[in-house]
Amino acid sequence: MTHTPKWNATDIPDQTGRTAVVTGANSGLGIATVDALARAGAHVVLAVRDTARGQAAAGTVRGARGSVEVRRLDLADLASVREFAASWQRPLDLLINNAGVMNVPESRTKDGFEMQFGTNHLGHFALTGLLLPYVTDRVVTVASGAHRMPGNRIHFENLNLTGAYRAVTAYSQSKLANLLFTLELQRRLTAAGSPVRALAAHPGWAATNLQGADVSVLRRAVMRVGNRVVAQDNKAGALPTLYAATEDLPGASYLGPDGLGEMRGAPTMVGRTAAAADPVSARRLWQASEELTDVTFPPSVGREVTAEGARQ
Repeated sequence: MTHTPKWNATDIPDQTGRTAVVTGANSGLGIATVDALARAGAHVVLAVRDTARGQAAAGTVRGARGSVEVRRLDLADLASVREFAASWQRPLDLLINNAGVMNVPESRTKDGFEMQFGTNHLGHFALTGLLLPYVTDRVVTVASGAHRMPGNRIHFENLNLTGAYRAVTAYSQSKLANLLFTLELQRRLTAAGSPVRALAAHPGWAATNLQGADVSVLRRAVMRVGNRVVAQDNKAGALPTLYAATEDLPGASYLGPDGLGEMRGAPTMVGRTAAAADPVSARRLWQASEELTDVTFPPSVGREVTAEGARQ
């Protein structure tokens, strides 16, 4: 019986002549994604809140066939998102919505949204909508196995979790939102006859700086142990994102590690919860996100008349 090698970063198809934007690219999964795409020949833009840290991260990408540049983007500030998008005037092959915060203390974005929902979902929703006219290939959004948290749902009646804040609840809601966004974006792209694809990926358990910001001292301690015993490094954790970004996969695909519990391993197609595959919730979240961000996607994506005759 022949052995089939596992997919890794050296299997990325040639990316010469292609341009990618990676949010949250100054550390962790983000810089690993940048490095792999640049080595494959792409021009990669590090979209980061702190440009000094971004420049330092870009300096670690050495020996690549492609190139890198740094631009400022604060996903927790919709004015910054609009400024970044307004400065973009060229075709964009890949938009990788990688940035995120996890289990942080209760706080608000510049626009008053709960920080995790506002950054992980609304910031990326707005960025994608504003850049979509330039996207030629695909949008990849980094989700998480945390979307499987028991009882997880979108709290439409209280998206900011005002008066009922729990860091884990807020994070799992934001990651469920990432998957519902991908589902509805792909539906709209398909209906519009667009060749652009929307996909999602999760890294399994990857040792990054996200765990160090957890509001819970106990969880931070557990994660420190897990980072040493269970976790993959950031390069392995980035593989599902890279697979989603470069391989020929169906729209709305969800990629993750193939190992036990999807904690580690080579990238493969993985499942999602029923809540993450609910088209009704996906459309409702989309509508709420447009209203909250004041970003309406291009008319060619999703303003079609449905079979029921209702304009979406």
